[in-house]
Amino acid sequence: MKPVPQRISVFISLTLYLAASMISSTSASADGTTVLQVGDTLPSFNANDDEGGLWSSGDRIGGEKYLVVYFYPAAMTGGCTKQACAYSDHSSTLAELGIEVVGVSGDSVINLRYFRDAHGLNFTLLSDADGSIADKLGVPERGGEGSITREVDGRDVVLSRSFTSSRWTFIFAPDGKLVYKDTEVAAAEDSKKVIDFLRQHGGE
Repeated sequence: MKPVPQRISVFISLTLYLAASMISSTSASADGTTVLQVGDTLPSFNANDDEGGLWSSGDRIGGEKYLVVYFYPAAMTGGCTKQACAYSDHSSTLAELGIEVVGVSGDSVINLRYFRDAHGLNFTLLSDADGSIADKLGVPERGGEGSITREVDGRDVVLSRSFTSSRWTFIFAPDGKLVYKDTEVAAAEDSKKVIDFLRQHGGE
């Protein structure tokens, strides 16, 4: 008998994991904010990516890949750089597990382009400049950190933002169902936790 392909094994295991979990529908907090729970469906949203193109969550449902959506406070800052570079460093393993990664912050498209180019990031960054994506996934927001200056290609550039989001990570299965939610993310360890979760529930 041929061994079950890794991606299929992961999908079957996560389906069983969801069935065994206490699944609750999307709820709202006392202030009306969305609270996304394991088992809920990926919300519909569009965003500009680091190239200025339009990225749509609806295009990711029904495909073959798991989708990691991670929120980080600000491009080109210490913890956020460690987190992003770790995802880049684990790109081959993530690809083997059938995972697409997108990082989301309140930064503008140009900020994201600076961030991508300065650190050679090899996955998509999305601009949530108005906070609408964070709201749909229930990620808390706080006041912005104003402006920071960083050197990019030998010159100083100013990166400004009006707000920052909390550092949260979600994994959605190919059918769009939420299978993992981390609200206490350790920046440098985030990608490893994502990989370990899928490997564990994939029976590897």
